[in-house]
Amino acid sequence: MRFWDSSAVVPLVIGQPASPHVSAWMSADDAIVIWTFTIVEIASALRRLVREQVLDEQTAGPAEARADELANAVHVVADIEPVKIGARRLLRLHQLRASDALQLAAALHWAEGHPHGRIVHTLDARLGLAAQREGFTVPA
Repeated sequence: MRFWDSSAVVPLVIGQPASPHVSAWMSADDAIVIWTFTIVEIASALRRLVREQVLDEQTAGPAEARADELANAVHVVADIEPVKIGARRLLRLHQLRASDALQLAAALHWAEGHPHGRIVHTLDARLGLAAQREGFTVPA
């Protein structure tokens, strides 16, 4: 079982240059863990692509449906209070945005505070570095 940040999930639901890479991660272990608000981050990413006219609505709608199906089929970290507390600590230690701190705190909560040997999938370099510093393995 591996934790997936939203940046790694988006290429699973919509064709992007990173899609083959994340598909390989999925082949290695399809037991996915996500943060409860990852589905909102995915919707935000898809809507941004529509606004930027990189993606049309006929593609975005089915991609959102695939994201919903995925979210219903994976393990979701939904314990908000301990994740919120952990995110505040992470913001003091690492150069992270709030959403990334919440993602990493959710991963730490899932790992029960013992990240050694646990994997975090992310395409975000800053989040990946912070996850490594916290003790996670972050595949390239």
